[in-house]
Amino acid sequence: MKFKNYFFTVFILLGITSCKKEEKILAFSISSDKESMFNDAIRNHYFKTLDSAAYYIQKVDTLKTLNENKANFLKSREWYKRAEPMLMAYDYENYLSMNAPNLLKVEIDDYTDIKVMKPKSYQVLEELLYAEDGFENKNVEYVIEYLKVRIPYIRKNHILIRQMDRHHLKMLRDAIVNVATKGITGFDSPMLANSLNEAIYNYETIKEVLAIYAQAFTSKELYQSWINEIDNTISDLKIGDFDTFNRYHFIKNHTNIQLGLINETAVDWNIKLNTSRNLNSTADNLFDKDFFNVKKFAPPRSPEISEERIALGRMLFNDKSLSNKGNISCASCHHKDKAFTDGLKKARGEGNVELQRNTPTLTYAVYQKTMFYDGRATGLEDQIVNVVNNENEFHMDLDKMEQRIQSNPEYVIQFDSLYNGKINNKNARHAIATYIRSLAPFDSKFDRNMQGYEETLTEEEISGFNLFMGKAACATCHFPPAFNGTVPPKYMETEFENLGVPQNASFEHPILDEDPGQYYPYKVEEKRNFFKTSTVRNAELTAPYMHNGVYNSLEEVMQFYNVGGGQGMGLDVPYQTLPSDSLNLSENEINDVISFMKTLTDKRFIEIDEDIND
Repeated sequence: MKFKNYFFTVFILLGITSCKKEEKILAFSISSDKESMFNDAIRNHYFKTLDSAAYYIQKVDTLKTLNENKANFLKSREWYKRAEPMLMAYDYENYLSMNAPNLLKVEIDDYTDIKVMKPKSYQVLEELLYAEDGFENKNVEYVIEYLKVRIPYIRKNHILIRQMDRHHLKMLRDAIVNVATKGITGFDSPMLANSLNEAIYNYETIKEVLAIYAQAFTSKELYQSWINEIDNTISDLKIGDFDTFNRYHFIKNHTNIQLGLINETAVDWNIKLNTSRNLNSTADNLFDKDFFNVKKFAPPRSPEISEERIALGRMLFNDKSLSNKGNISCASCHHKDKAFTDGLKKARGEGNVELQRNTPTLTYAVYQKTMFYDGRATGLEDQIVNVVNNENEFHMDLDKMEQRIQSNPEYVIQFDSLYNGKINNKNARHAIATYIRSLAPFDSKFDRNMQGYEETLTEEEISGFNLFMGKAACATCHFPPAFNGTVPPKYMETEFENLGVPQNASFEHPILDEDPGQYYPYKVEEKRNFFKTSTVRNAELTAPYMHNGVYNSLEEVMQFYNVGGGQGMGLDVPYQTLPSDSLNLSENEINDVISFMKTLTDKRFIEIDEDIND
């Protein structure tokens, strides 16, 4: 009873506070370099959402009926989702944990400091409540108690204190990107598929923040455009169900429009969004070539990316003299006409020796935070070190590579003008990496349609995108717009998955692949068979597929996912991250998804194919 009275009092006080703040806000204005005058109002809304989430989670109790607990869980998560835009902006670590997937998290600092942690999130509670054994699961009380303690802790230790107006505008932008790239895909609600309702809760908070700023808009027409757009967005989210929702229409006609409104608002408020983040703060299209801030995907203080450095990198990329015996180059395994793969089951190195894994595409590799299937390299420059030193690849040392570059007069001229005459392995690696960073043009048929340059997608291709982002659950691992495992909305980490990939292509008699993946070098069993989630862009050209090249066609890949991966085929895969239940995709739906993936083939590769045919 005391607990209920506490929350009732909190709500009344918040209401009074909000009214008082509203009177003051009429005289507030935007500042480009000072603490926002709207912080109190936004913080009060944040407190209201957290207090409400805490109130309903406190009512979840193993002594109550399952239906009562489900109802209170859904109300608590509704309020969590209303808090999410602010939590994501100002308490990112807690955002990552509060609704984390129901998967073990492994943190490794060194051989003596390895932590394996069970998730304790809303997603976990959802799966426990709605699983067959429901509240009988022994882990449920552990998760409930964590959430009951954590939400008040987040409120008490908030850092929403000295934010500027640009921080709040960026909060809105990140929330918009998050809904489009994760929120409508089922990532947050894999069991209930409650994603569309939860996206509505996000947008209602966006609308609330805009209302707080209403008097600060110089252009009242712009503010009204925002309100009309949010109302239309919410109306569209209410149409249809999870499986039939038109995500193509949503992103093209809502997300992209809202990104444009963010830019207009920045001008109206006379502020500039931060340009030192992974996303380009002024991009007004999710599939724009400049949506990402490519500089942030290179080492700090790297030389500028330029056409001249790209050209030098291309020369080095194709130069066989940089290998020990002078018989292979980067291009030996990464063929331009195959979207920089080689068409082989597993790559071939020096002396035609078979390497451990399939050759991944280099297209869009720039937008991954780790390299190689097992993530052992931290960036493109680091990856090149591995290739040069590998005895089955270049089998060179970096000093010797420097010497060979120095002996080439043409390189001497290029390095003299582009790197102040410094011919060293660092600059050579930067040039090659710069060339690889240029292999992300975002000019596929799908991109051009999303960018508004053409209207050429077929019904099957649009259906395929909607399935990819929804029922087929592809986008819960392959996040747009790069369609790889780098996680929105901040794009600071790349995911690894255990799919239970077999070593043979038989669906009737599969044998689990023995490649340990991320098990080494720390020998962590919970990371065995984990591999990086690569991009599906240009997948039409990059067969065979998977880290071991086991599947020769996209049809086989889709069948593998449709049956639930290794576990779905009956294999023993203890830490599989892919749900083992069938996706129940029909043959037509599978064909539509493949049709969509083929629209992600970059224009340059289609032109290469046309040249060959001519």
